[in-house]
Amino acid sequence: MPLLIVLTIWELAARWVLALRGVAFPTPWTTFVRLGALVGGDTLSGHPLGVHILNSLRRWIMGFSIAATLGIGYGLLAGRLRGVEKATAGIPQLLLLVPGLAWIPVAILLFGIGETATVFMIAIAAVAPVAINVLSGIKTVDIQLVRAARMMGARRHILFFHVLIPAALPSLISGLRIGLGTGWRVLVAAEMVVGTGSGLGYAIIQARWTLDYPASFACIAVICAIGLLVERGLLGPLERRTRSRWILEEGPR
Repeated sequence: MPLLIVLTIWELAARWVLALRGVAFPTPWTTFVRLGALVGGDTLSGHPLGVHILNSLRRWIMGFSIAATLGIGYGLLAGRLRGVEKATAGIPQLLLLVPGLAWIPVAILLFGIGETATVFMIAIAAVAPVAINVLSGIKTVDIQLVRAARMMGARRHILFFHVLIPAALPSLISGLRIGLGTGWRVLVAAEMVVGTGSGLGYAIIQARWTLDYPASFACIAVICAIGLLVERGLLGPLERRTRSRWILEEGPR
């Protein structure tokens, strides 16, 4: 039903633009036909659609991996060392306030035009939600779990890896989920600006210059499909299972 509503609004908008402005606005059907041609082998900005998709996914994974590593590491460290938290807690909050595209001049000055700048923008935009959620998860672990583990003689590393991290998993996964979505949005925008030479964002902006708007819309459809696949097929179910498990385990206490 949501898809049908979106397609209906899209079709009506295309007809409205054509009637009032005389501009050919790609309809769902023309977009689908163009997408089929691209899947069938037509090139876009010098590359097949599959190359654009794979390059975007590679940059996304690289940038998000850096963000996840730094965000989780910081959250765990600050969650255990109060001095680190007091000295640095405002930094992730500050980063969270900066729009992803605002990092474009910084990325270009640091790395120039190209792929490294794109990966940097993904990482810097995605690290804040991961760090904040992991830190929050560590700080809100049920104190009774910690006391019970200590009474049973658990040492620091056992307490950390077998109590704190598992109990903070719901918040950790939520942070990864938000960071992954943030990184995906920044990736597409960065590819439009910093000149990667390939990728879905680059293909969209280049198709605009050649007036191949159906191709632009086809790339947007692919972006939505990939985002939904990761969100609904991987992270969403993982988050729900993790939350359900811990709620069930902690409920009787």
